[in-house]
Amino acid sequence: MTMRERIAAGKLFTDYCEGLPEDRKRCKKYMEELNATTSQPPEVRFAACEKLFGRKTNAWIEPPFYCCYGTNISIGDGCYLNFNCNFVDDGRITIGERVMFGPAVTIATVGHPVNPAMREYMYAEPVTIEDNCWIGAGCTICPGVTIGKNSVIGAGSVVTKDIPANSVAAGNPCRVIREINEHDMKYYYRDREIVQEDLEEEKALR
Repeated sequence: MTMRERIAAGKLFTDYCEGLPEDRKRCKKYMEELNATTSQPPEVRFAACEKLFGRKTNAWIEPPFYCCYGTNISIGDGCYLNFNCNFVDDGRITIGERVMFGPAVTIATVGHPVNPAMREYMYAEPVTIEDNCWIGAGCTICPGVTIGKNSVIGAGSVVTKDIPANSVAAGNPCRVIREINEHDMKYYYRDREIVQEDLEEEKALR
């Protein structure tokens, strides 16, 4: 079994061989290119993202953005990442379509043994965020977590376990507070109603 196969299998690993340091160096180069696109046209940013992730995406990423490899990240169409997001992608990170991230969200696929004598080793578990989720500002998503489609994670949450679809969840550790319900379909914030005429007015201003 190679070191890369050990990483994919969730076994203990170190990252000093098999071209892994070179891959991280490549990532830093393309990350710097992406983070220099703050005032550039959209096509320049999309080109930088394609280099970083190794595939095309129309996700909008606000610089600065940080990751370890880039090529272990898959981001679906229509996603938005606000500034200062940090993805520790030794393991796979799979993000569905139309997922929204607030500022300073961390996704960590890597952990270390609690045993201090073993702390130099790492293990990686994949993280999956399904379609239409909203991840609030300052959240931390830990190794092995799956967040089901349409769910909302409140700002500052630490997500240590799977969150089911259609849930509103928050806290440290993050827990489901309630399901998305009919009230959410009628009101966008507390008692502020979603009104079709108001949406049409907004659309006309674009």
